Amino acid sequence: MSLVSWIVNSSIKTFIGITCRIDKDELKQVPEKGPLILVSNHISSLEVPLFYTFLQPRKILGFAKSEFWDNPLSSFLFNMWKAIPIHRGTVDLKAFRLAYKALEEEYILAVAPEGTRSWNGQLQRAQPGVVMMALHSNIPILPLAHHGGEKFKQNLPRFHRTDFHIRIGRRFKLDAGGVRVTTAIRQQMADEIMFQVAALLPPEYRGYYADMDKATEKYLRFI
Repeated sequence: MSLVSWIVNSSIKTFIGITCRIDKDELKQVPEKGPLILVSNHISSLEVPLFYTFLQPRKILGFAKSEFWDNPLSSFLFNMWKAIPIHRGTVDLKAFRLAYKALEEEYILAVAPEGTRSWNGQLQRAQPGVVMMALHSNIPILPLAHHGGEKFKQNLPRFHRTDFHIRIGRRFKLDAGGVRVTTAIRQQMADEIMFQVAALLPPEYRGYYADMDKATEKYLRFI
C-alpha cells in the first residue's frame, strides 16, 4: 500500500469511527484467509468506505457503476480501492473477468445483488449476476446485512453519531444439483441468497423479501 493510500484510508477510517458506532465485532466473523463473495444490501454511500477500511488488511474490492469514473474524486477513490467498473443494464463480461481474477488472487469480492442502492432502505429483488460468479468459481458466499447507515447524512450536521448495525450470516456455496441452470433457477438461487441477507435484517428493512415463509434453501450448501 502506498503512503497516499495509507493516509487516505486511515483518515476515512478515523472519521467513520468518530462519527459512527459500528458493530465491529461482527466483522471478526469474516474469514481471515481465502477468496470470498461477500453479499450485502445496499442502502447508503457510507458502506463502501466503511467495509473497505474496517476489513483491512484483508484484500477487498467490489463493483461500482462506471459513472463514478466521470468524477475526479470518486475516480481517485475507486481506483485506489481497485473497484471494478461495471456498465449497468448490460452483461459486462470484462467486469466479470476482473472479478474472477480477483477471486483467484484470494480477494474478498463485495457484491450487492440488488444492483443499485435502495432509496427507502428496503431490499429490492436480487439480480442473478452473483449466481453466475458463485457457480463458476465455486467460491463460498458470506451474507452480511447492515442498517442505520442511511441516517448518516442527516445525523452528521446535527453532530449525532450514527449507529451502523452489522450482522453476519453463515457461509454457503451454491449447488445446482446437476440440473441445467435455467433463467428461472438462476433467479431462484439469487432469491435464496437474498433471503439469507433478509433474515439478518429487522423486518422493516426486508422489503421484497419480507415474507420469510417463502424462503427456500434448495440450492444452498452451508459450510
